[in-house]
Parts: sequence; C-alpha cells; structure tokens
Amino acid sequence: MWLFLVGLISGIISGMGIGGGVILIPALTLIFGFEQKIAQNINLLYFIPTAIIAIFVHSKNKTIEKQGLFKIIIFGIIGAIFGSIIAINLNGEILRKIFGWFLLIMGISEILKKEKGQNNGNNGI
Repeated sequence: MWLFLVGLISGIISGMGIGGGVILIPALTLIFGFEQKIAQNINLLYFIPTAIIAIFVHSKNKTIEKQGLFKIIIFGIIGAIFGSIIAINLNGEILRKIFGWFLLIMGISEILKKEKGQNNGNNGI
C-alpha cells in the first residue's frame, strides 16, 4: 500500500515538472530502509517512464518551449556523467547529507521567492 501511495504522489509531482525524487528518495530511505545510493538509482530508473509520459502530455498541450532545449539536454547529459561518477565514489552517508542539504536549500529558496512575490512568468524552457 505504501509503495502504491509513494509511487502515485511522486508520479503526480513528476508530471508537474517538480521532480518525483523529492518524494521518492526520502520515502525509499526513511520508510523502506533503502541505502541512499540504491534509492537514488531506483529514482533514476523510475524517472524514465514518468518523464516520457510527462513530455508527451506537455508536448500535446504545447507547454514546452523548444528554444534552447538542445543545449540544456547536451549539458544535462554531460552533468549526469560527472554526477554519476561522483555519486559512485561517494560514501552513501555523505551522498545522503548532500541530498538533504540540497532539498533544504531549494525549499528555503522557494519559500523566500513566494514571500517576495517573485515569478518571472516562464512556463517552459
């Protein structure tokens, strides 16, 4: 039941473009007891089908701007290569702390943006 709920919630968040890993990784580590590296690997595999569906829906609704998309994808691939190498060589506990700090900083950043009323109006890339 919990796996169903976690999958559903992280899928909804992924479809919104936020990233289901925000829910999936903490759930896998804290609720289900997976090691950080395993949880992040599961998240990577989980991301592929959910991203394909989200891309299809957003493309159909014309909410993806294609200008600059190729450059972002290329640099994202390069970043993923370096990030994977770093993650493989990091201790799982350090990786967990980095992920936790990342979530904390992003959360605080979003709260402060909303309080200041910042919104650049961009709906796509």
